[in-house]
Amino acid sequence: MANELVEPVRLPINNLINVVTTRRRGLEMALKLGFSLPDATKIAVVISELARNITLYTEGGTITLIPYTGERKGIKIIAQDKGPGIEDVNRVLAGGYTTSKGLGMGISGSKKIMDEFEIQTVIGGGTTIKGTKWLD
Repeated sequence: MANELVEPVRLPINNLINVVTTRRRGLEMALKLGFSLPDATKIAVVISELARNITLYTEGGTITLIPYTGERKGIKIIAQDKGPGIEDVNRVLAGGYTTSKGLGMGISGSKKIMDEFEIQTVIGGGTTIKGTKWLD
């Protein structure tokens, strides 16, 4: 499966159906890239977490999934929204902090799963979160 052509995809996130669809697309892409099922599932969980945050805290956004198929294989996830921004990024990344009262792994858990992770946020101007997971 790892030799299949895998194309980047940008998906709208406006509701929970979009979250489920995007999570599934990410799982399928990760498997096509050669990730094991457990690792592909972890990637899907990150996608689900980021997409769910878009539906909870903003009016909508997008998730872009970019496959790396060259010498080094991997997947990049880009979550973008035009929401209120994240007021205290350090607190969010520290873990154990939630505004939704949920039991999800949150942004801090997503960061732990990914090999590369960055947040760009502007109060009142939206947030972009980029995470990359490399196939080892």
